[in-house]
Amino acid sequence: MSPVVIASIVAGYFSLLIAVAWYTSQGATTDVFFTANKSAPWYLVAFGMIGASLSGVTFISVPGAVGKQAFAYLQMVLGYLPGYAFIALVLMPLYYRLNLVSIYTYLEERFGFWAHKTGSFFFLLSRSIGAAFRLYLTALVLQLGIFQPWGIPFEINVLITIALIWVYTFKGGIKTIIFTDVLQTFFLVSALAISVLLIAKELDFGLSGLIANVWEHPRWQVFFWDWNDDKNFFKQFLAGTFIAITMTGMDQDLMQKNLTCRNLHEAQKNMFSFCIILVVVNLLFLTLGALLYLYAESHRIPIPEKTDYLYPTLALNHFGAAVAIFFLLGITASSYASADSALASLTTAFCIDFLDFKNRTSEAEKARLKLWVHVGFSLLLYLIILIFKWINNEAVINAVFRVAGYTYGPLLGLFTFGLFTKRKVQDKAVPWICLASPAISYLLNAYSQVWFNGYKFGFELLIVNGAITFTGLWLFTCRK
Repeated sequence: MSPVVIASIVAGYFSLLIAVAWYTSQGATTDVFFTANKSAPWYLVAFGMIGASLSGVTFISVPGAVGKQAFAYLQMVLGYLPGYAFIALVLMPLYYRLNLVSIYTYLEERFGFWAHKTGSFFFLLSRSIGAAFRLYLTALVLQLGIFQPWGIPFEINVLITIALIWVYTFKGGIKTIIFTDVLQTFFLVSALAISVLLIAKELDFGLSGLIANVWEHPRWQVFFWDWNDDKNFFKQFLAGTFIAITMTGMDQDLMQKNLTCRNLHEAQKNMFSFCIILVVVNLLFLTLGALLYLYAESHRIPIPEKTDYLYPTLALNHFGAAVAIFFLLGITASSYASADSALASLTTAFCIDFLDFKNRTSEAEKARLKLWVHVGFSLLLYLIILIFKWINNEAVINAVFRVAGYTYGPLLGLFTFGLFTKRKVQDKAVPWICLASPAISYLLNAYSQVWFNGYKFGFELLIVNGAITFTGLWLFTCRK
C-alpha cells in the first residue's frame, strides 16, 4: 500500500479524534481533566475500556505469539474474570466510599505519607514503561508503512506520534478520553472482526471450516498441564487473576475511568460488562493469530523472526487494500486508546500525589502545573520508547507482563496488606521494602531452575513479588 494512502488514513483518523477532543473539552477545568465531573455513562466507559486495556500490544503480539505458544494466552484471559470480580466487589466500594481521585491516596490514609508516595511512584514507573512499550509497536507499524519509505528516521516518527496524543488530551483529560476511547474501541473491534472474516475468506473457510481448522485443530492447544512449563494452566490462570487486580484495580489509568461513573452501582455494571466483552475479543485475537499462520504456510510466506511483525507484514503486503486499511485503523486505535489514557492518568497521579493539587485553590496555578507535567510525561514516554527500541529482542507482550511482574508486585503487596490486615506499618520502611521485593524476585527468577529443581517462573512472578512485599510489611508492623 502506498505511503501516501497510509498517511492519508492516519491523518483522517487523527482529524476525527481532534474534532472529538475539541468538542468534549469545551469549558473543561482542571477538575474536569481528572474526574469528568463524575458524570460519565457507565456503558460508554465499559466499551471504551476495551481499547484502553488491550492496546496495540494485544493487537499485534497476541496473534504473533500463537505460533510458539498456541492458545495458552486464553488461560490467562480466563484468570482475568475472578480478578475483575474482586475489583468490582472489593476495591470499587472502597474507592467510592473514600471519594478518591488518585487511588493511591488510600495508602496514605491506611499507612502514611511514605506508603502513599511509594505506591504512586510504582504506578508512575509501571505505566510509563507499559505505555511506552505499547506506543513502540504503533511506531514500528507507522515506520514500516509511512516513514521508512519517505526516509524519515524512527526518532522523528515517535516524536510525531506522541505530539499527536498530547494535542488531543492536554485540555479535556479524562472526559475527552472516555469519548475518544469509545471511537477507538469501535475501530479496533471492527478491524479485528473484519480481518478474521476476510482472511478466513482468503483461505476458503466457511464457519465450519474456521472451527475445524482453528479451534478443533490439535496444534492450537489451549490448556497446558506440565508444572515446569511457564505455560502451565494454574500459573497462567493465577497470573491472569492477579494481573487483572493489579494492572486494572490497582492502576490509576483504568480505575480513573471507572471513578468517572455516577455512582458505585454504575461502575460495577461497567466492570462486569467490560470483562465479558474482553474475553470475546481476546478469543477473536487468538483466532486471528491461527489464521495468520495458516495463511503464511499455505502461501509459503516466511514467518518473521520477530513474530510481532507477522500481522503487519501480511496485512500491509499480502491481504489486499481492505485488510490493510482496517489493520491500520485497528493498530492506531488500539495503541492510542491505551497511550492517551496512560498520559492522562500519569498526569493525574503526579499532580494529586506529588504536587498536592487537593490543597491548591488557584485554578490558574493548577492549569499551569498540569500543563508542564503533561509535557514532561510526554517527553519521558519518548525517551523510554527509544531506549526500548535499542534493547528489545523479544515479543512485546512478554516484555510488558515481565516488567509488570516486577513493578506491580509492590502495589499488590501494599493494597493486599491494607485490605486484609489490621496491623500498623512503620511508614518509613515501606519504600525500602518495596524496592527490595522486585530485587529479590529478580534473583528468584534468574536462579529458579537451579534452586527449585527445574521450575521456571512465568507471569506468576507477580504473585511472588506481591507476597514478598506483604511479608516485608508484616515484619515491620505492630498491631493497631
